[in-house]
Amino acid sequence: MSSPRTPTGPQEPVVAGLLLAAGGGRRLGGRPKALLEHRGGRLVEHAVRTLREGGCGPVHVVLGAAAERVRVEADLTGCVVVDNPAWEEGMGSSLRLGLASLGAADAALVLLVDQPGIGADAVARVRAAYRSRSSLAAAAYGGRRGHPVLFGADRWEEIAAGAEGDQGARAYLRAHADAITLVECGDVAEPYDIDTPEDLRHLG
Repeated sequence: MSSPRTPTGPQEPVVAGLLLAAGGGRRLGGRPKALLEHRGGRLVEHAVRTLREGGCGPVHVVLGAAAERVRVEADLTGCVVVDNPAWEEGMGSSLRLGLASLGAADAALVLLVDQPGIGADAVARVRAAYRSRSSLAAAAYGGRRGHPVLFGADRWEEIAAGAEGDQGARAYLRAHADAITLVECGDVAEPYDIDTPEDLRHLG
């Protein structure tokens, strides 16, 4: 008696969530952004939940400022946590470390911890723009590029090579503007940053 055949089909791509949460909140009086309170928890927990509910997994979190405190005070269960000792150099160093931690994922969807107005709906839309390991996609707000951003794995090495200072992947995205799939998210998300004491009004 022959054993039943298992149908084989295209495998679902692994789109990892990469959360950049290393900022020290210099303009917030040195309060680490990851630990700001929002909706009964910490901002970093809210962002992790946003990535998961948007269909990303695994979720990698890059910490920097007060990393030990964040590990103790925030629930990062199930996340791969990466410490960036050079976080004060800017976002570029966090992006490099984060991409290097992702292993065999097919793509990285990058979210910033200080943009809580970007929820799971926007993450899901950008994730759905994945086509191949050379995919390049970004959320757009009124046609203007913003976060989150999706980088196919074939692009990581070049992105990391140019990620310096606080620029992150900006230079790479400018140089490859014609290749970016823009995904309009202005109807489901607001791309404000939590940078100054006035911005704290967005947190609840």
